[in-house]
Amino acid sequence: ARALQPAARGARRPRTRLHATKVEGPSMDQVVQLCRQRGFVFGSSEIYNGFNGFYDYGPLGCELKKNIKDLWWRDFVHGREDVHGLDSSIIASPAVWRASGHVDGFSDPMCDDKETKKRYRADQLFVGDVVDDATGDVVGAVTVLESEDIERDLAKAAKKLCKAARRPVSYRSVAECSEAEMARVPPPGAPDRPGGLTPPRAFNLMFETRVGAAADAAAAAYLRPETAQGIFVNFKNVAATARGFGVPGGVAQIGKAFRNEITPRNFVFRSREFEQMEIEYFCSDEGDAWRACHAEWVAACRAWLVDRAGLRPELLGEDVHEDLAHYARACTDITFRFPFGEQELQGIAARGCYDLTQHQEASGKSLEYVDQASGRKYVPQVVEPSIGVDRLFLAAICSAYAVDEVGGAERTLLKFSPLLAPVKAAVLPLSKKDPALLAIARRVHDDLKRRYNVQWDAAGNIGRRYRRQDEIGTPLCITVDFDSIEDGCVTVRDRDSTDQVRVKVEDVAAHVVHVIEGL
Repeated sequence: ARALQPAARGARRPRTRLHATKVEGPSMDQVVQLCRQRGFVFGSSEIYNGFNGFYDYGPLGCELKKNIKDLWWRDFVHGREDVHGLDSSIIASPAVWRASGHVDGFSDPMCDDKETKKRYRADQLFVGDVVDDATGDVVGAVTVLESEDIERDLAKAAKKLCKAARRPVSYRSVAECSEAEMARVPPPGAPDRPGGLTPPRAFNLMFETRVGAAADAAAAAYLRPETAQGIFVNFKNVAATARGFGVPGGVAQIGKAFRNEITPRNFVFRSREFEQMEIEYFCSDEGDAWRACHAEWVAACRAWLVDRAGLRPELLGEDVHEDLAHYARACTDITFRFPFGEQELQGIAARGCYDLTQHQEASGKSLEYVDQASGRKYVPQVVEPSIGVDRLFLAAICSAYAVDEVGGAERTLLKFSPLLAPVKAAVLPLSKKDPALLAIARRVHDDLKRRYNVQWDAAGNIGRRYRRQDEIGTPLCITVDFDSIEDGCVTVRDRDSTDQVRVKVEDVAAHVVHVIEGL
């Protein structure tokens, strides 16, 4: 059989293989199970057997998401004098998406299984030749889905096709195969059906909708596939109205975006409805002015993920792109080692003047910035730090997930940064019947409730209540016991160390603020 051609230089490889280092952590099944059982995430429309690619965030999940967004906004908008906020509409004029290139070019390569009609992203399928180790002949090809170890999966598939198969030494993305080569490419799991996939074709990822009463082509519009374009088309508005705005300076936005993914997978990592946190940071158009700006944002974003979001630094990596779009100056991804492999968590892209220039030319409206000192007019370059709320949500849970032993018994806990923890403290009265004890517990609970999301937990023995709170990542448990009636103190237990201290009732709020905020 004729062998497939080797991959072209610079061909894309899955980012799951950026680093071979293994880090101990939970399986994806454990993460999904915990999220479902404890009310972090539910599948959308579960009573109707679900709706692929969409998720609902439960009581704890929406708290964690809110904390992520609030912390990001506090640090990158309120914490800086050079970044201002914006909330643009989800549906914009279709002209915006034509100018940005999304209408014509925002697509993924797609192919279908001719027999089962199952649909795949061609750049997430990998095909390799199967060589008979005894004769050296190519006896066929096998195809596997992108995974943490593609070579291992190809070797297993090859053995099923030919017991004397040699481990495939080369493979390539199906998206790189020519139409002639597709005649030899089988669907995943079906090596006996070479040519069973349709040739890759472009599939536009934007969700189309209709605006107004008419249903003709003139009423067509799109749900935004990203939040960035809303910032670009409002650049002049923000520059003219935001007190203190200047270049260098940025505009930040948090909002929903929608992409009609061919194969949504890996839980909330790749879904069809998601939230983004983006900054478009504008800098001088002169020469390499973007370089220092880009480097500063890469360092600032990585530091924030560790120091503020509380991600374990050993789980983070970095991928500097070599193959760039024609307008791009640079792009660096901060990666995270998820249970399904290493993938992009945050991208920091230097996009040049491309976006503002495109909208300026398409709209006929000037998007130039006027330097107040020199009077010079120019279209600024932009550096774009962008991170998905849902991806950071998943990374925070994976990073925080831990199993240890307390008192000879195994416990599962989430070691969230206190700033992200969905519940900051739990108040545990030792008795549900003693009026004096309950009065103290209610006083503590109501005082803390004015500042944080706090739980009242009076059911079950104290050890079981501790475990419940550990499993949802509550940093502090406050136990009100019978001694509290006599000495006016409560027991405050730390989640990670399980250490306990006695604190006066009037000092509890200050103690909790110190642990959560570091103040």
